[in-house]
Amino acid sequence: MRRYGKHPDEDDVRIRPGKGSRPRTSIRPKHEDAAEGMVLTVDRGRITCLVDDRSVTAMKARELGRKSVVVGDRVGIVGDLSGAKDTLARIVRVEKRSSVLRRTADDDDPYERVIVANADQLAIVTALADPEPRPRLIDRCLVAAFDAGLDPLLVLTKADLAPAAPLLETYEPLGVPYVVTSRAELAGGSAADRVRERLAGRITVFVGHSGVGKTTLVNALVPDRARATGVVNAVTGRGRHTTTSALALPLPDTPGAPDGRRGGWVIDTPGVRSFGLHHVNPSQFVLAFPDLVPGTERCPRACSHDEPDCALDQWVADGHADPQRLYSLRRLLAARERREED
Repeated sequence: MRRYGKHPDEDDVRIRPGKGSRPRTSIRPKHEDAAEGMVLTVDRGRITCLVDDRSVTAMKARELGRKSVVVGDRVGIVGDLSGAKDTLARIVRVEKRSSVLRRTADDDDPYERVIVANADQLAIVTALADPEPRPRLIDRCLVAAFDAGLDPLLVLTKADLAPAAPLLETYEPLGVPYVVTSRAELAGGSAADRVRERLAGRITVFVGHSGVGKTTLVNALVPDRARATGVVNAVTGRGRHTTTSALALPLPDTPGAPDGRRGGWVIDTPGVRSFGLHHVNPSQFVLAFPDLVPGTERCPRACSHDEPDCALDQWVADGHADPQRLYSLRRLLAARERREED
């Protein structure tokens, strides 16, 4: 047989090597010389890390497989660590996380989304007006904070539009620390100073509904790293998502703070419309309501806290807790089981 003017020979035969033809090994390089870094932001596969005092762009090494890399992670990095334009390093190791803040899109969504790693405080930013406060979202964030082992902090904004007292009365039994700010105070710098005192020496995640002034507050805390802010619709109260990815920013030292409480980090996150809790065991929800916990001692075994024999009804009837607190707990439990829309 002749093809293309020549007799066929061994060069015409193409043999694809099988998977077993190459030696395979489970041994992975240890990368003992990898530099230590902190993940500042993740954007479409490109990961910005702080290495010493340099901002280094990196990508996840193939050997990490499906292991995620999120803001706040402590990582090992190899390759070009100069931080020069168009250079790219590799993240080869993710260190053990001290904490993980998660959420799901909805309560019936089994897919967990890790928001940030290694934080120790969750700042729940809520406007007192424009848009109106959403206590159920606050409660959900509190549940997530307690589940992740983070200390919660309430940051109430726009106090010039509505008083803070009614909302604070709801959460007073929990003993959650809070800071109240107004737009004028933010412009003058005094509000940012008060908030900064609560953040000094800590890694704090900012979470809040769109339009509550979260990014405006972050801009006041870290003025040299301003992020874009949006406008709230006066009719719907809905804001435009101006923060599209989480970003960790270093805080300047707080004057007069002890050495161990200076500086710190603030992590700005995109505005959320919901905070799903599919990943949290419903039996843990009550821990976000310390004013109700003592009342559970007389509950039946394995009580769901949403059934006729629940002792919490009597606990509230005896005046030990606000009925709205029990209502909020049961709304969370119902939403978790998709019996009621939040």
